[in-house]
Amino acid sequence: MIRKTLPIPADSAGTSHELTILRFKPDQPQAKIYLQAALHADEQPGMLVLHHLIERLSEAEKDGRLQAEFVVLPMVNPLGMAHLAFGKHRGRYHPLNGLNYNRDWPDLDAMIHQNGADFSDQLTDDPIHNQTIIRQAVKAALADQTPKTALSRLRHMVISEAYDADMVLDLHCSDDALNHIYIVPQLLPEYQDLSDWMQSAATMTAEDSGGGSFDEVWPGLWLKCARRYPDAAWPDLICAATLEYRGEDAVDHATNRKDAEHLFQFLAARGYISGASAELPAVPPTPGAKPTPLTAVEYLRADRPCLVVYHKPLGAHVKTGDVIAELLSLEGDDAFTGKTLLRAGTDGIFFDRSLIKLAWPDHIVAKIAGTTPLVHDDSYLLSD
Repeated sequence: MIRKTLPIPADSAGTSHELTILRFKPDQPQAKIYLQAALHADEQPGMLVLHHLIERLSEAEKDGRLQAEFVVLPMVNPLGMAHLAFGKHRGRYHPLNGLNYNRDWPDLDAMIHQNGADFSDQLTDDPIHNQTIIRQAVKAALADQTPKTALSRLRHMVISEAYDADMVLDLHCSDDALNHIYIVPQLLPEYQDLSDWMQSAATMTAEDSGGGSFDEVWPGLWLKCARRYPDAAWPDLICAATLEYRGEDAVDHATNRKDAEHLFQFLAARGYISGASAELPAVPPTPGAKPTPLTAVEYLRADRPCLVVYHKPLGAHVKTGDVIAELLSLEGDDAFTGKTLLRAGTDGIFFDRSLIKLAWPDHIVAKIAGTTPLVHDDSYLLSD
């Protein structure tokens, strides 16, 4: 394992950050696998999952079983890690400009085609050649950039490490949730095994959720290039996904070690680690959820300041009209005596809920993954 630490000058005088990159690289890797955690720096389960995965990769490296280069960034957002305020750790939003750290990542297709650039005369019927041409263009565009802020420097470092990966996995968690996945629909059903090994309760798909999230950068580049140059040949779409490991408090060795083992077995089954099936214990995963469009996810919101009391447990399969929670009134004529019943507006699985029980207007109380699209304006499908 090779450890590299990159300094990141901060935006305020007298301070700095550092980004640590761990690399496992066999002599002749067949692919490059990129994994990161804590892009939302207040989400720590993925950090512990990668801690245990690093142990397993180290063992496999010593035994000469790695067939791919593995690049692991267990704490990819040192800027957010530094955001401590009033006895609490924040880390989801950049305090300088309020940007969600997992929003507005660059469109690499637009970046390499700026000012009318055209690669059509360089592309052929060889998909690997064409992939190389585009990756070289991304590398050259990155080399021309001079990031000025701490955030832009960090993003430049991360993109420079991930742009030529053959698989990109971004580990997150929610407030209080079951395991779930966000992935582009073009990668399914081929990567249903990722959902199966993760034991995902919901597998939600969108090619473009509208937020410029990190996982959509990588398949987005190749989907747009294929549409821009339809006569050229392109390799299979690289796998990129956001893996949501339960909730913020789901940080414990037993649980996250098992998560890491399942992730290790997924990678082994894909051929990136040899000999694993004979040496690893058989851990038959609970089948993961079948894909459902992100447009079919219902966000149940509070309509007033209230106290939230849940009626359904996480994992409940609910029907339209089922009571998910009570919203207890805190002001007005019915303060402390009145309540509103928050009902499901779709059939599906109740997979995510807020840890905050003192809610405010428009606060998301619960999420239900259904199968029937609920919105027609799909320009922005994410909760902030």
